[in-house]
Amino acid sequence: MAGHSKWANIKHKKSRADAQRGKIFTKLGREIAVAVRSGGPDPNTNSRLKDIIAKAKANNVPNENIIRSINKAAGNVDSDNYEEIIYEGYGPGGVAVIVETLTDNRNRTAGDIRHLFDKYGGNLGTTGCVSFMFDKKGQIIIEKKPEINEDDLMMAALEAGALDVVTEEEYYEIITDPGDFSKVVDSLEKEGYTFETAEIAMIAQTTTVIDDEQKAEDMEKLIDKLEEHDDVQNTYHNWEQ
Repeated sequence: MAGHSKWANIKHKKSRADAQRGKIFTKLGREIAVAVRSGGPDPNTNSRLKDIIAKAKANNVPNENIIRSINKAAGNVDSDNYEEIIYEGYGPGGVAVIVETLTDNRNRTAGDIRHLFDKYGGNLGTTGCVSFMFDKKGQIIIEKKPEINEDDLMMAALEAGALDVVTEEEYYEIITDPGDFSKVVDSLEKEGYTFETAEIAMIAQTTTVIDDEQKAEDMEKLIDKLEEHDDVQNTYHNWEQ
């Protein structure tokens, strides 16, 4: 059931993102801007930018929006100086949580994140308190469809440099080293595959089950509220739903 639960969570997150399309575009545009300022506007020489472009495309961000964000950052037009800050802590039931933010006011963001953890029965920890439980990997999710041949997909992914292809009940999960992520994405796109998600993610080594119904509700609210926050770019956890 773990695979099914993960797929339900992916679809829930995707539908929520669709409902908040403008906010998602804004957040990804901010990520693109930070990548451009740190490594330049050419995705062929800026691997971080290339990875974020792949993530943006998987979130159905139009090419013109991506190009506009790159050009705006490259020209430094009306730009803000955003700072990357990662928060770590525990949610209800001892679930490990990592929150990646981009902020122009670290005091505001820290206060908001701490308030959300406290409100929903968690607690914000120190740097490194849970990150050791996660591995940074490229993660590509492809929905199972009748027209997709599992053996062909596995061969294409592994030949492109993927570390592993995991077959679940409703989807395929392709794992890569972060440095090979864009290469695998490009190769699979050329083969005609489309992605539910494609990103550099923090993947939990083990999962935590919440048996208490109230704590499970609070955990879901915590995730939702964190992801709705304007400064939060990504939220990762090891909750097995």
